[in-house]
Amino acid sequence: MDRRLLLVDGSNLLFQMFFGMPSRIVNEQGKAIQGTLGFVGALRKIIHRVGPTHLAVLFDGEHENARAALDPEYKSNRADYSQVPEEENPFSQIDDVYAALDYMGIKHTETADCEADDLIAGYALTYGKQMDMVISSFDSDFFQLLTDQVSILRYRGKDTVIWTPDSLKEKFGIVPAQYADFKSLTGDKADHIKGAEGIGPKTAAWLLGRFGTLENLLAHADEIEKPSTRESVIRNTERLRRNFQLISLSAREHLPFPLEELEYDRREMDTGEVLRGIGLRGAGEASGPEGH
Repeated sequence: MDRRLLLVDGSNLLFQMFFGMPSRIVNEQGKAIQGTLGFVGALRKIIHRVGPTHLAVLFDGEHENARAALDPEYKSNRADYSQVPEEENPFSQIDDVYAALDYMGIKHTETADCEADDLIAGYALTYGKQMDMVISSFDSDFFQLLTDQVSILRYRGKDTVIWTPDSLKEKFGIVPAQYADFKSLTGDKADHIKGAEGIGPKTAAWLLGRFGTLENLLAHADEIEKPSTRESVIRNTERLRRNFQLISLSAREHLPFPLEELEYDRREMDTGEVLRGIGLRGAGEASGPEGH
């Protein structure tokens, strides 16, 4: 059997399921379980679709963010969940999610000195030529990791989409190696990263089609024909280089688990079994929202 590593952006999936469920769900003891219910149900479907031989779920830990030190505006638009009521806080169910992963025999960890993106990128760049790899996340930063062996799964039940290098080329007109350059130019509202004024996806793709990389573009900015675009690139040179540092992903020397520890023996179990197994009684046999 060919080896295939599934890397799940755990915080991304938890947020998606916690806020994507139609309502707050409690068990017989009155404990809110909708985040855990949705997470386990979605993860089961992702596993069934991918059929991994190796599996890890990686979460963002609570610690200082090196990218925020580089740019205080980075992710400054995100809610401070330490100040959010429990019923609106996805992290209020994180211990149950961890217990469910343990019950399912799935390796997981929180980051201690980086973001989950960095660990996922570390695995992709370290092992991506040795085996097929699927990254499950809606974070578009992972597009820069796409190769013939590394794909991105965006889970939406029956509307789940798999991204490949061809998908990226068709959608944006660029190759994966250009994605960090592309996003540096356009910015990223989700991470509160401001791009260069007046440069949208089409212009960014055109510029990269001509100049290849952001650095080459900056070195030859005076050759850009359109005055407003040329002036915007030159005016934002420092910002664009900083954006690239915020967005680009690279290999890491220290990964939380060696590859052999991520071997996964997929045993069929439904969501109800998992929730009963970790003491969340009264959850029924529901398997999570099909359309989220």
